[in-house]
Amino acid sequence: MSALLVPSSSSPARPSRNGDGDRNRDVVLGPITARTYRAFLASPHGEALGAGFLQCPSWADVKEGWRAQLLGWGPDPEAGELTGVALVLLRQFPGTRKHFAYLPEGPVADWSDPDLDAWLTPLLEHLRRTGAFAVRIGPSPAHRRWSAARLKPLTGPGRRLGDVLASEVDPLGTAVAERLRARGWRRCGGGATGTDGGTGTGGGDAQPRHVFQVPLAGRTTEDLWSGLNQEWRRNVRRARREGVEVVVGSAADLPEFCRLLALTERRDGFRLGRSLAYYERQYAALNAEEPGRMKLYLARHQGEILAAHTLITVGRRAWYQTGASADHRREVRPSNALQWRMLLDAHAGGADVYDMRGVPSTLDPAERAYGLLRWKLGTGGRVVETLGEWERPVGGSANHALHRAFQAYLKRR
Repeated sequence: MSALLVPSSSSPARPSRNGDGDRNRDVVLGPITARTYRAFLASPHGEALGAGFLQCPSWADVKEGWRAQLLGWGPDPEAGELTGVALVLLRQFPGTRKHFAYLPEGPVADWSDPDLDAWLTPLLEHLRRTGAFAVRIGPSPAHRRWSAARLKPLTGPGRRLGDVLASEVDPLGTAVAERLRARGWRRCGGGATGTDGGTGTGGGDAQPRHVFQVPLAGRTTEDLWSGLNQEWRRNVRRARREGVEVVVGSAADLPEFCRLLALTERRDGFRLGRSLAYYERQYAALNAEEPGRMKLYLARHQGEILAAHTLITVGRRAWYQTGASADHRREVRPSNALQWRMLLDAHAGGADVYDMRGVPSTLDPAERAYGLLRWKLGTGGRVVETLGEWERPVGGSANHALHRAFQAYLKRR
């Protein structure tokens, strides 16, 4: 059963007046319609907040076993006067009427606002009144960044990203982390890579802590080409010489994508646990929300599909979500051809960033996981350490106890 969008029977929440900023202003928070939510994301202010696809209303239809609420806050949410929004996924703790609330890579908020309490306090109060015993969020500011040029010469046995001085430390990310800690939030996990669209109920991050991004804003296609390392340029040229054809597929090609994904999982030693029905649901939901939001790219050679990758676009951001490839004829480099085409299409579509999603934190070439990072480093982008996911119980000793019991329950599953 798909997630249900459920309204709250409670009245809109208003903030407390004890924020850490000087701007004590009225903020109303409450349920909003999917139409109002989408209109905000498409507005100049909403687009500037850079919402990810996991915070689009359509994601509620992708996640089975969850209920969902669409919330907004601002001067008048019902009239569409908003300053922030959130998709909240709710999962019931077995044997109780209480729920775990998860905001994957959300909420969509102005994290540079020093008065976080103006909207964070009413958000927590609203969730408490709707039966949540704990909340997990994924703030959008970055923590640290490492350029490909800095990381390439610093690989070695036992080395990890944390051993390398970052190219950039984001002061906003540092400030947000400090503010959340001061309010009782605790950072989840220990730097696990995570999976796309995860459940948000495990002990670590459900979403990638480290992602790989290729900046596109202000760059020409020649800049993007020169940003590729020599091996990548050679592989893209070889795919072209060998006659690899890249096309955009349709929902009818999803079974072949899933077949290739199963091969990839066995070959590379990982498991996403996503069924064909999951990807069919995701493809239908995202494209019903906005045609072309999710695309399936196919690389054909001699009439056979050798690789298939998915691309998701929201506003001025594009994500390479999942890639799959065959075990044979890898020498014609279908995946390099796919990525180059997707990178060009994201650039042509006006995206500022091409996000290649999760990468491991290892810099040890002897570790199997390093191969994924090495492949993405070849695009000339950068590794970005996000703030990760943060969690806290929602008020009262009973909810604190239930939160501890819920964590123990998950560990036994």
